[in-house]
Amino acid sequence: MLPKVKLFNTWVTAASYRQYLHDIIQLADARKSSYVCFANVHMLMDAYQIPSFNQVVNEADIVTPDGRPLSVLMNLHYKNKQERACGMDLFPDILREAEKRALSVFFYGSTNEVLETITQKAREELPALTIAGAYSPPFRPLTPEEDKEVVDMINASGANLVFVSLGCPKQEKWMHEHKGKIQACMLGLGQAFLTYAGLEKRLPKWARDLSLEWAYRLYLEPKRLWKRYLVGNSRFLWLAGKSLLFQQDN
Repeated sequence: MLPKVKLFNTWVTAASYRQYLHDIIQLADARKSSYVCFANVHMLMDAYQIPSFNQVVNEADIVTPDGRPLSVLMNLHYKNKQERACGMDLFPDILREAEKRALSVFFYGSTNEVLETITQKAREELPALTIAGAYSPPFRPLTPEEDKEVVDMINASGANLVFVSLGCPKQEKWMHEHKGKIQACMLGLGQAFLTYAGLEKRLPKWARDLSLEWAYRLYLEPKRLWKRYLVGNSRFLWLAGKSLLFQQDN
């Protein structure tokens, strides 16, 4: 099991990009009921403020530093040369590994249009990949009967990997609730479905390395995201500075 380190109140897995990929594939190959969170500043701040959500993240089998600010803070605290491991980068790499190892995948969440697009792209680029299924749930809570049908459908498909796109924190809560029910490795990918489908562009690597993705997302959806990024990012910087000063004093 990969080690974890503490950022504020949340435990984040410390490993290399290749180690994350390797262990995710191991969980999938064993069809172990498990889940992976890709943590950015938004997730970390939600976890800091909401104890129940912090428990959801802390009980994940793997929590990667999806956002560069997290990997930088891990480096400053623990001197471990932590790599960023973004869900948008890992998603296509996991699909390629799944094809090589004959592991089947299931896409859950988002819209039917997005699911059709990523399914078509995956079939074109990875013709030997087994796509066990795809399902776009209704935009409302499922009844217990409906939820059981979804669980039975996914398990009957034989999927090793279930990629989940419901948005944070909904997808993380969904995975937590279904650990022990769905016999697969679940991964909360959020916007990665859209970028893989080509429906949303990513910034160039130099801009991502400067941690500017939040600014780009804010530019795209200012009304919805201004509070998340301006307030949340400010709180993160304050807590990070405080934790580093406390570390120096000790």
